[in-house]
Amino acid sequence: MKKNLLLLVILITCSAVLFDFFPILESKTQNTEVEFWVEEKLFLVQENALLANSNPKNPEPQIVQKIPVIVTAYSSTVWQTDNDPFITAAGTWVKDGIVANNKYPFGTKIRMPEIYGDKIFIVEDRMHWTKGNYHIDVWCAYYEEAKNFGAKRTYVEVLEG
Repeated sequence: MKKNLLLLVILITCSAVLFDFFPILESKTQNTEVEFWVEEKLFLVQENALLANSNPKNPEPQIVQKIPVIVTAYSSTVWQTDNDPFITAAGTWVKDGIVANNKYPFGTKIRMPEIYGDKIFIVEDRMHWTKGNYHIDVWCAYYEEAKNFGAKRTYVEVLEG
């Protein structure tokens, strides 16, 4: 199983390199397990997109709402989270781009343009109930990074879908 997965990753990597350097190879190639649709530059494995491209089928997210918030940061420490500091309230592993908020459902995408520009964050964690709905907590990999972030007043853009 691991050998097959490794071979598949190598095949995808090599194919991507070949198609980028040799555009003459841009013909439809099919295999029983892997399909490459080169014309659209979208690589599919068992009908799941691995690499999305920017085109009309993948438009820029639209802003649904702009709200003023207070933004702070936290890290994966027991005194800032709970006994399982690397697992979010949504049940996922913490990673860059995760935020905690009590107002929006898990999976909600937001941007904080004044602080992070076009970077998109996903709500996958919760905060203590006393923090309220208009407080965003950004996950940081290191305690010092979270501590130095401080508290900032800004606005967030809630994105559709």
